[in-house]
Amino acid sequence: MIKVTRLNSSELVINCDMIEFVEAIPETMISLITGKKIIISEDVDEIINRVAEFKSKAGNPVYKPGAPPN
Repeated sequence: MIKVTRLNSSELVINCDMIEFVEAIPETMISLITGKKIIISEDVDEIINRVAEFKSKAGNPVYKPGAPPN
């Protein structure tokens, strides 16, 4: 689970396993596998970092683009 901030400054916690893709259009939009879309204030790179950090803490490290593999 990762915490994100909607454009109205309310916080939301998302199950990162439900994220289908994230895009910047120019706001960041998270599309879930359910079809729901959420516009947030964090940028795409921040979402990548939060998901990778969560997965790493859960014992499932994620390769981040631009980072050397472990």
